[in-house]
Amino acid sequence: MFHPRRTLRALLLPLAAGLALTALPATSARAASTLTNGGFETDAAGAATPSGWSEYGDTGASFTESGGHGGSHRLTHWSSSAYKVETYQYLSGLTNGNYTLTAWVRSGGGQKAAYLALKNCGGAEQRTDLPVSADGWIRIVVPVKVTGNQCTISVNSDANAGNWINVDDLTFTSGTTGTSIKGADISSLAKSEAKGGVYRNSSGTVADPLSVLKSSGMNYARLKVWVNPADGFNDKARVLATAKRVKAQGMKLLVDFHYSDFWADPGRQDKPVAWAGHSYGQLKTDVYRHTYDVLNALKAQGTTADMVQVGNEINGGMLWNEGSTSNWTQLAGLLNSGYDAVKAVSPSTTVALHLAEGGDLEGTRWWFDNARSNGVKFDAIGLSFYGYWHGSLADFQTTLDYAAARYGKPVFVAETAYPFRLDSDDAHENIIDTSAELVPGYPASVTGQTRWMNDMTSIVEAVPNGRGLGIFYWEATWTAVKGNGWDPTDAASGNAWENQALFGYDDRALSSMSWFRHR
Repeated sequence: MFHPRRTLRALLLPLAAGLALTALPATSARAASTLTNGGFETDAAGAATPSGWSEYGDTGASFTESGGHGGSHRLTHWSSSAYKVETYQYLSGLTNGNYTLTAWVRSGGGQKAAYLALKNCGGAEQRTDLPVSADGWIRIVVPVKVTGNQCTISVNSDANAGNWINVDDLTFTSGTTGTSIKGADISSLAKSEAKGGVYRNSSGTVADPLSVLKSSGMNYARLKVWVNPADGFNDKARVLATAKRVKAQGMKLLVDFHYSDFWADPGRQDKPVAWAGHSYGQLKTDVYRHTYDVLNALKAQGTTADMVQVGNEINGGMLWNEGSTSNWTQLAGLLNSGYDAVKAVSPSTTVALHLAEGGDLEGTRWWFDNARSNGVKFDAIGLSFYGYWHGSLADFQTTLDYAAARYGKPVFVAETAYPFRLDSDDAHENIIDTSAELVPGYPASVTGQTRWMNDMTSIVEAVPNGRGLGIFYWEATWTAVKGNGWDPTDAASGNAWENQALFGYDDRALSSMSWFRHR
């Protein structure tokens, strides 16, 4: 579903922007062992140097103003001319160990750099960039290991004229964060290679794409399974073969059951031809047998699935019409049939349920409330979130956090992606091919693609109580290769997604693969 584009609201620029004071270096005499004035409420609006904080650089670009996240005030960086400024606070007397800085942030984007940092803590400096979010506050975290009993908390901007950020409600507490899944869907890979597709490392040397992805930090592969697809790809045999390659790289494996011969998504959940006309009772058996068969074969060859999706983007249910959300009792029976088959093969395999439209809080709550009230069994929640369709990053964070808390389950991004260019590498029009379709602040460039993925991962990392598992990039290897189009029934169909792969039009690995190394 396409959502109307949000327009950026004009920001009222503060009168205090012109204030400038000479930067004062932080000294141990002012240091405390706890964060002071993290909500910027101690001073009234217009404080050039907030109480407890110090500044360095173009200090007139840093000030407090009205319009806080939790309270009445916030820290803002802004100037009518280009500026570089740091607002920082030095902590000493800390007990060594793991700490996490949490903050609520907004940004209009456009800076050369805008980030929170923890530095001089005894190890390498840790940073988290501010996502571009002009309208909604976003919570981000920065973890660090303190080994020298001290640490400096730093808010940094290296900005062009008119760029702005807001920061508020900082806390510095014991504990750590991170994401365990840095994954990608590579379902298109086997067919690509069979049709002559070639992949190269960043130097241009032909290489195994899985090896290239692994060396960039990828640790989890997602493979879809169709029952009897027209082209013979993405079926049991092909998944078994690719799974061997995945596990040989030391990666984990997510198996995504579509329970169809074709794409399954919120708009289409067609039964496999072989199951057409089956009764609801028979469909339950079909789901169990198919799920068990594929997973047991994976286990038998030594490539047990680590996670399984019972259904793909099942907002409207699956195996229509019997498994539609208009009949939750039957849908629950089908989902539990899949769950039981997974656990019969491998009790330790995580079973996830996957919805699209990750920015839709009400729809997500409605779906999982119904699932819970109908006794559906699951271990994790996966959401698709594409920023050009599914709302704002703030909407997505709200939905993700809410789902994790309300259902007490870990959450992850089952699908996301972003274009590195807009033009097409084949005759088929790309799904995203105009600048008007992009998320504001994220250009269609390798830099924009990298920022999108790092900022998405930062949002998952910030899910409270460690419930954010990580992200799967959708179709990292789906480059434009003749014969490997979107329609398995039509060999002449093209690819509408090659501008969102992680390999360029010259087949080289893009530097945006660096997102896999996000914490």
